[in-house]
Amino acid sequence: MIEATPEANSWLIENARWIDPSANFDRLSRLLIVDGKIAGLDVPDGELPPNICRFEGRGLIGGPGLVDLGTVFGEPGREEDETLTTGLMSALAGGFTSVAMSSNTHPPIDSPALVQFVQQKAARANLAKLYPLGCVSKDRQGEELAEIGSLVEAGVVALSDAPRAIENTALMRRALEYCSMFDRPLLDHPEVPALSRGGVMHEDMTQLVLGLPPIPPEAEDLATARDLRLVETTGGRLHLLSISTAGSVEICRHAKSRGVAFTAGMYVANTHMLDEQLRSFDPNCKINPPMRSKAHVEACLKGLSDGTISILSSGHRPCSLEKKMQELDIAPFGMVALETVVGQVITHIINKGVLDWLGFFSKLSTNPAALLGIDAGTLRTGAPADLVLIRPESTWVVDAPAMKTKAYNTPLHATELTGQVAATFVDGVLKHQA
Repeated sequence: MIEATPEANSWLIENARWIDPSANFDRLSRLLIVDGKIAGLDVPDGELPPNICRFEGRGLIGGPGLVDLGTVFGEPGREEDETLTTGLMSALAGGFTSVAMSSNTHPPIDSPALVQFVQQKAARANLAKLYPLGCVSKDRQGEELAEIGSLVEAGVVALSDAPRAIENTALMRRALEYCSMFDRPLLDHPEVPALSRGGVMHEDMTQLVLGLPPIPPEAEDLATARDLRLVETTGGRLHLLSISTAGSVEICRHAKSRGVAFTAGMYVANTHMLDEQLRSFDPNCKINPPMRSKAHVEACLKGLSDGTISILSSGHRPCSLEKKMQELDIAPFGMVALETVVGQVITHIINKGVLDWLGFFSKLSTNPAALLGIDAGTLRTGAPADLVLIRPESTWVVDAPAMKTKAYNTPLHATELTGQVAATFVDGVLKHQA
């Protein structure tokens, strides 16, 4: 039971199971928020401030708010797909308190003016926190480096051309060197476009039967190997956003065993969606990386379990109905995902024993926050009270048109999931409750 208005930023959240990977903490406790900051766990009654707002968390699992990497929003330029406001509302509904927004806008975020534009729009919206990613290359064309120093000075937390791959190897090497100078990570979508261009789905027997243009797994494997070799050479900071093949997982595992410093992540869809779903010829199933075969998914889950893959991201890429409802070879890649991540991960990863709850918050909150260098992903005293509370056993059916996102291109419509976001706090303010 809530005993205050949602605008309050001083709370006592009682009887929840709190999990914090940064402190290896997992137990039933009460968490105190004072003036938007975490004031402590297990605070005795005698130390509570007067007139504190109370939130009953019985049956809920709480932890640091989720942090997403490479989230695609439409604004500026593609507001028909998503605006910053609808995108950040969708993030809150999904338990995300911080979003690292892709530079994939129109025009792309390759100048300080555009960095400031999205920062100001997000500040006015006053929803989830937005951290812009800057372009690696000018206009995301992969031909000339963007003004990385100016972008960093303007406030970008990382550099990325994703979801576009960086095809130019010489530019990729220089970018890693520059990012190292400014202590910013480079987030890459590993893909060799010369092999995947024109493809629609994962190359295997299902693709042959359907007669659709292929996206071979080697397109990702070769790019992964190239990126990791360049990291060894330059000492740059690299995060591979979208691992989805058995070959890439093994390449990453081998590199880690040799002491190569990098991080690897994957999109939640690639942890459970199979290429067999393309038999429906549903354009909502056209995503990049594509839905892979069972063997690739199982290899990725093993990599997730053993730590080879340390970060999970939503892969949120909204497309308007008019764009998505075209023939499969014409329709753009992408699916909305922010609001279904928690349900997907609990249903297909936690409930199947691939990760425990410490692993859940590590890969969706603590690790991405550490990569970006932002003050998030922890329940330590004094940290911003950016929190998510989850009903772990609640079942619900995805209703795409009812979601907060402006677009509703998802293959999960009418699918039952287990696990639902109950509440999201940002700086101690209750921003979402379901």
